[in-house]
Amino acid sequence: MFSSKSHFFNQLQRLFYKTAGITLVSLIPVATTYAHHSHANLDRTKTVTNRGTVTAYGWRMPHAFLKVEAPNAQGKIVKYSIEMLHPPAMLERGWTKNTLKKGDIVSWGGAPDKNPNRYYTGLTWLEKSDGSRLTLKLQPEVVVPSKDFSGIWSRDLSVPLRYLPPSDWPYTPKARKQVANFKDSQNPLLDCVASGPPKATLLPYPIQIVRPNDQTLLINYEGRNIPRTLHFNQDLAPGKPSIKGHSIARFEGDTLIVETNNFIDDRWGIYTGIDSSSNKHLIERMTLAEDGLTIDIDMVVTDPVFFTEPVKIKHKLRKIADRELVQANCTAESAKMFLEGP
Repeated sequence: MFSSKSHFFNQLQRLFYKTAGITLVSLIPVATTYAHHSHANLDRTKTVTNRGTVTAYGWRMPHAFLKVEAPNAQGKIVKYSIEMLHPPAMLERGWTKNTLKKGDIVSWGGAPDKNPNRYYTGLTWLEKSDGSRLTLKLQPEVVVPSKDFSGIWSRDLSVPLRYLPPSDWPYTPKARKQVANFKDSQNPLLDCVASGPPKATLLPYPIQIVRPNDQTLLINYEGRNIPRTLHFNQDLAPGKPSIKGHSIARFEGDTLIVETNNFIDDRWGIYTGIDSSSNKHLIERMTLAEDGLTIDIDMVVTDPVFFTEPVKIKHKLRKIADRELVQANCTAESAKMFLEGP
């Protein structure tokens, strides 16, 4: 049981000595994909290039976007929509909310929409009129290992993409019906609605872990206003039910174990395409790697409304450069752009 202040700091001290011998600063260039949907509307076998004038640059959740007036194949000036990654991921690639402005002349290349009548593309590269070139490749960054779980974390590159509900889980008839009728357009993020854990943790958006005192640990989900508090006081009474639930934490050795209940019904509250009920119960076992650069998370989800037996989910986070969290509002225009386009 985790019940005393001295035990808490003993755990911190053990974690510190585990990492004291490592290099505290690493330069880690990597590449990955961040998205709240599968981009299935884009034809990845093709690349189109064009040049035009920026009419809007949206630094918004769930992804940044550009509107550019440029000629179509017939030479007529039309408005293109260009979808990028979400603002935290764009920061890792050297972009900021001030990178572009209305009136800028840009050239760009990216995958076109599968519908040839839509003026909508992804983005591989962009060149400004001054010759400076931007891409979606991750930039090398200084990453300081964590000694105690704290810091900024993102989904590890080894984690598979999770754009579809699993086909082999022990679903109830209610869940099977939901899975059979799954559509990407049902994503609650398209309505700027955030899901609680475990889905909130499984998304590719970064999270911040903060340890303000010996009684709590805070998880802040970037771009989503759902701060989550993990309580080390085992006897703390739960408050009002919510999508975040009520989380009680303890250590077993160096593994942080978090047990959460007191939920409300939640759209996609378990996984892509799978809702959760107020009966959801979540156990997370978090283990910090020896080098302080990754966290392995083993989850067990119980929800008798959707599962006939508990389901296990493996997840992994990688440490990224510490910084202030990106506060970018979600807008319906940004969220639904891939569905509606221009």
